[in-house]
Amino acid sequence: MRSQNTGEVTFHIEPYKNRDEQNMYTNVKYIIDKYGNHPAFYRYKTETGKALPMFYVYDSYITTPEKWANLLTSSGSRSIRNSPYDALFIALLVESKHRYEILRGGFDGIYTYFATNGFTYGSSYENWAKLKYFCDQYNLIFIPSVGPGYIDTSIRPWNTQNTRNRINGKYYETALSAALQAQPSIISITSFNEWHEGTQIEKAVPKRTSNTVYLDYRPHKPSLYLELTRKWSEKYRKERAAYALDPQLPLF
Repeated sequence: MRSQNTGEVTFHIEPYKNRDEQNMYTNVKYIIDKYGNHPAFYRYKTETGKALPMFYVYDSYITTPEKWANLLTSSGSRSIRNSPYDALFIALLVESKHRYEILRGGFDGIYTYFATNGFTYGSSYENWAKLKYFCDQYNLIFIPSVGPGYIDTSIRPWNTQNTRNRINGKYYETALSAALQAQPSIISITSFNEWHEGTQIEKAVPKRTSNTVYLDYRPHKPSLYLELTRKWSEKYRKERAAYALDPQLPLF
């Protein structure tokens, strides 16, 4: 995962085989030892002034909170806390009940990942204010995830209910507006070059194969979504700066 403002890189850790607190410790140590001094290695400045690496943990809920607590709490049997390998670990929240499992596991924050509004509790815009409130109560970082749209029926024909039309950029802007209203410290954009899922924001021109017609942005320019990303990034930056000057000032 890449920081939009700086071009720095953080790591999105997938649920590899037998992922647990033991091999997570080993893998985090390896990543920090190998890349920690690189200028493109992202670090997040916390309220205490520390600049810590950040790891997004995809499908974190498939590992028990007790195992995560061994790694992510100071009293854990394999604790990474207050060590040279301490970091911010961001859990994926899919269902409402995951909030308390994430707390018990010792995570530092939550993200919602999916680009489909309404697909999960976490990815539903209407729940973001409640999730932000919960995170504020327990000193967690709330990271809503937005996307430009979603369509994967070329590979999952049965999944039409989760298609979200781009509406010439309106879907993306609605998601970004909802994210800003929650006043988060970070917003993540779920986008990758998996064009069969229709989440790309890169420049796009018409493309057809024997099996698939890929989405493009006509009648708009190929750079439409990069321009929208820039527009909303600047808006977010300005409103964060204003909020930092006056914490009582609402973002909208």
